[in-house]
Amino acid sequence: MKQRTKANSFFKILSVICIAFLLMSALSLTAFAAGEDIFELGDKIIRDVYNHIAGISTVLAALMSAVAVIGAKMSGTQQKADAAWAWLKRVWLAWAVINGIGAFIAYVQPLFDGYNYLP
Repeated sequence: MKQRTKANSFFKILSVICIAFLLMSALSLTAFAAGEDIFELGDKIIRDVYNHIAGISTVLAALMSAVAVIGAKMSGTQQKADAAWAWLKRVWLAWAVINGIGAFIAYVQPLFDGYNYLP
């Protein structure tokens, strides 16, 4: 019976890989038909996705900061207040990391201009 389940899981994994390959090849054809090379398209997609992630993280950081501060101020014990401040620090750290990645990429990306072409 175990041999049968291993074979089934192998075929499931193989089918997912085949579908992913077909989708990637089909989607890349439209990029080349539009006149863009893969690097321009990738840059546009990454910037769009990152801008959405940074915007959502900013809204969530503000919301969670407000919840943590209210929780710290309204807590009944010192232990609960300390836990709320610890969560506030974690939220700020995560927000700084997410936005720091974008700042780092914006600084480093111009240094690599022109390296995507073969000599």
